[in-house]
Amino acid sequence: MYYIGIDLGGTNIAAGVVNEKYEIIGKSKIKTGCPRPAEEIIADTAKAAKLAVQNAQISLSDVKYIGIGSPGSINPKTGAITFSNNLNFENVPFVDIFKKYINSENQAADIRIFIENDANAAALGEFLAGAGKGTENFIAITLGTGVGSGIIVNKKLLTGCNYAGGELGHTVIVTDGAACTCGRKGCFEAYASATGLIRLTKEKMLEFKDSLMWQLVGGDINAVDGLTAYDAKRKNDKAGMEVVADYQKYVACGITNAINIFQPEVLCIGGGISKEGDNILDPVTELVYSQRFSKNTEKQTEIKIASLGNDAGIIGAAYLWQQNL
Repeated sequence: MYYIGIDLGGTNIAAGVVNEKYEIIGKSKIKTGCPRPAEEIIADTAKAAKLAVQNAQISLSDVKYIGIGSPGSINPKTGAITFSNNLNFENVPFVDIFKKYINSENQAADIRIFIENDANAAALGEFLAGAGKGTENFIAITLGTGVGSGIIVNKKLLTGCNYAGGELGHTVIVTDGAACTCGRKGCFEAYASATGLIRLTKEKMLEFKDSLMWQLVGGDINAVDGLTAYDAKRKNDKAGMEVVADYQKYVACGITNAINIFQPEVLCIGGGISKEGDNILDPVTELVYSQRFSKNTEKQTEIKIASLGNDAGIIGAAYLWQQNL
């Protein structure tokens, strides 16, 4: 049996055919091309699915389920994307339109189609085949442009009464702190995302004009990225070390909050910053373990680096059917 998972992003539409061992046997990628009409993007999403099937050297008739992970607020019951600023979608009946294009050759009439928030789909992928494999309660946090999160409780995605639950990135960790894109101030996302790290780095550079970080970016503060402070820390730059220390405190604060509420067996960290590996995992784990409410209990949450990379969203989307049947 084969399933198609689609990771619909603001830049690319990535699709993959996944087998029953959670292996991707064929992939495809098409540029999303935002902004443009929703119908055009949905047509290309179906095209990406068909290309993945071709690359897997199977037929669309061999596929039982298709799952789509999309940014934004999703209603899995109606198949609609209620709002996605990344895609410029508002109240788009995605699944209904997608069926028209995937069924264009009358090959896929029996395929069931599911849609979910992309962070939830990625968390499901890690839960089934990655860092959370073998658990029943699991959290995946992605430190990227924003902070994405997916929460699994008793093997089920936690989405709330309106399918908008599980947004750990928009819990406040600094009262009246930095503005967040959601409209609040001091959100976990505003401090623990790569965007937040870049802001912290720039602020510290303006404070320390002799910091090595200025050399690393060729004197151009706009060239700062998520690695600038870490690269400076590796060279024993005082300002870089201060940025990294502050950043890791914010990451640990948000993770400690999540663990105190949900007490999962495993919590994994993904996204570009996670490529620092033990450089971020060890100090963050030490901070979390010193602060957690459950410090005296025998069983503790294990904090890991996510293991599936960009494949998590495809694998999780392909297995959305398990959450909906």
